[in-house]
Amino acid sequence: VPVHQDCLSPRGHKAFSTPIEMMEFAAKMRDLSGGKPVGLKLCIGQPHEPFAMVKAMLETGIRPEFIVVDGGEGGTGAAPLELSDWVGTPLTEGLILMRNALVGAGLKDEVRLAASGKVYSGMGLALNIALGADWCNAARAFMLSIGCIQAQRCHLGNCPTGVTSQNPGRQRGLVPEVQGERAARYHRKTLVALADIVAAAGFAHPRDLEPHHIMHRTGTEKAARMDRIHTFLPNGILLDAPDDTIYADWWAAARADSFRPATDLAAVRARAR
Repeated sequence: VPVHQDCLSPRGHKAFSTPIEMMEFAAKMRDLSGGKPVGLKLCIGQPHEPFAMVKAMLETGIRPEFIVVDGGEGGTGAAPLELSDWVGTPLTEGLILMRNALVGAGLKDEVRLAASGKVYSGMGLALNIALGADWCNAARAFMLSIGCIQAQRCHLGNCPTGVTSQNPGRQRGLVPEVQGERAARYHRKTLVALADIVAAAGFAHPRDLEPHHIMHRTGTEKAARMDRIHTFLPNGILLDAPDDTIYADWWAAARADSFRPATDLAAVRARAR
């Protein structure tokens, strides 16, 4: 990009416009890369869209190797504040929705699922793994570990700590030998915390954690298990008996050939209520 010229990231693109085209694009990327794993990363918007994606997987036979669900809590210092604060499904709800779409369609064993969006602690890892994530991504936490002060100037080139700056003078504040060790220590301690939580629960591996092992406060005096707060579908039920699930309307609205719903979403939501 030429100096002094804005690099604008449009909300839309020409690579694909339907769920089927999305899967075909993923397959194209896999072929062009010589067979390397290809995944999708998204922050869920409309609730029928994950079901449209799995319908496209079933229709085309194409499976991405992984899907990363980014929570609405995420965002960089370059993100518009209103979008960063208010746009996108929160991670817990988005992760459960994508998990249920994959499990309900019998695809979870073929497509790995990851979670991202303000995941920074051992308990955060344990929670998201229990809700269906195979692993978690983190960006903000590692930036903080090397000195980020969240000045929200990532896109201006004058980050005061040098973490995101291309200015040689400011970059002097970032010493790889020092900050690299800090990042490694943070990573190591976080995994130790996760191991402690797993061991305290009586398990040998994080994969043994399930929703009913997590308690969530629902009020000032009440707490409930996550499987009592949220619905977790059994394997393949969307293929065998979708009308028996709470996602019946969204499954019916989802289309493999379009991200637009097959029925009016307002009517679908009215029936869901």
